[in-house]
Amino acid sequence: MRFVLVVAREQDLVQTIQGCFGSNCKVNRASDRDDALEMLGTRRYDFIFLDLEILQDSLADKDYKTVLERFRNLQSSVEIVVMSPQAMVREAVKAVKAGASDYITYPIDPEEVNHVTETINEAIILQSELDYLRDRFWQSDYLDLVKTKSPAMQEVFAKIRSVAPTKSTVLLIGETGTGKGLIARLLHQHSNRRDAQFISVHCGAIPDTLVESELFGHEKGAFTGAVRKKLGKFEIAKGGTIFLDEIGTITPSAQIKLLQVLQDGTFQRVGGEETIQANVRVITATNMDLARMCDDGEFRKDLYYRLNVFPVEIPPLRERKEDIPHIAEVILDRLEKFNKKQIRSIHSSVMEGFMKYTWPGNVRELENLLERAYILENSLVLKEESFPAELLSGQELSAGMAVDSSLPLAEVRSRGVEEIERRYLRELLASNRGRIKESAEVAGISTRQLHKLLNKYQIRKEEFKQQNS
Repeated sequence: MRFVLVVAREQDLVQTIQGCFGSNCKVNRASDRDDALEMLGTRRYDFIFLDLEILQDSLADKDYKTVLERFRNLQSSVEIVVMSPQAMVREAVKAVKAGASDYITYPIDPEEVNHVTETINEAIILQSELDYLRDRFWQSDYLDLVKTKSPAMQEVFAKIRSVAPTKSTVLLIGETGTGKGLIARLLHQHSNRRDAQFISVHCGAIPDTLVESELFGHEKGAFTGAVRKKLGKFEIAKGGTIFLDEIGTITPSAQIKLLQVLQDGTFQRVGGEETIQANVRVITATNMDLARMCDDGEFRKDLYYRLNVFPVEIPPLRERKEDIPHIAEVILDRLEKFNKKQIRSIHSSVMEGFMKYTWPGNVRELENLLERAYILENSLVLKEESFPAELLSGQELSAGMAVDSSLPLAEVRSRGVEEIERRYLRELLASNRGRIKESAEVAGISTRQLHKLLNKYQIRKEEFKQQNS
């Protein structure tokens, strides 16, 4: 059965639209925009027939696109048909250009309704066929991952389709929590090495003294504590793919050995003389500016050029908010699969809060918040009460910061991120009484990374020890 929502002040429009669709359709009515958004949060609809005057009442200082996106954000697949008086057809056309599927005019003509809905359905079928041809490349397990409305992410997946079948080294660039690990696995699973090992290494979590041993192995007696020979990750990944996350944190000596792998395809275990062939595809990831690190002498330029053969930049969640409803739905489906609480939807007010939030922790933060809310929720819909108040209030993490509108957006954004990092580091050290090791563990980074950040922001750990003594 199909479900149709009529957003209009006249009750008799329900009967008119019902007559157009027949008995295999359920038509509901909302008298204004807020009622419509509330209903969209509780049931899926195929079509929305939206009165133009109600749409205009919602504009205030906004445009048609912004208002229509509020409906799309709740249900991305719903088709919106604007109902307009003959005298306001020009405005209806503007609404269509801003994102509505089509428009019809008053008085409602059943033939016109049928023509419009059939045209929309034909377009949906055509798009589905195009999507099918495009998605045949992707394995079925990854189809949910590659669905996106974001032009930036569409470009990312187009690059992945191009480079996956090759042997080229790939560098994934993006903030923490954007899904670089998932993209790396996506690359491996759609490569010619999919049947071999995929080895993931978080370089920032390995102590500096053990990086070379972990990656390249060691011989017995190579150093104190090396009581037996150990195979490194490059040897274990033979024939497959190795993913090196946080590549910017590895030591200078490990950088030299990695450069040898990329240039000559060989390496030696620590303390060994045997030359070992490295039959492995290398994918690396970073949330650091490697080019700047090269300029500062913190990273080898020759290694950077070898890693940067095929860079793929993954946008942060705040720059692809149109994907939030779909991502949230995928996460919720996964939670329901393992927990069986019968929670299958998110309240409209929650989704509105999601769209206003800046998501400093990106997709990982969204996943964590949904899991927490899922545990707390006792009804069949995730409601506001199960989420932190500051998330749904639209409160920015950088509230109170002065913004200079004369600066370019990129510079304002960079300054905002730096201010958030600075505040985070100070609170982190305060809560851990200036202890570096404990602070690094909480932050999920290495002590080496933490020291670099403290130097960058000229923060001294000693002042936090004094505060708590």
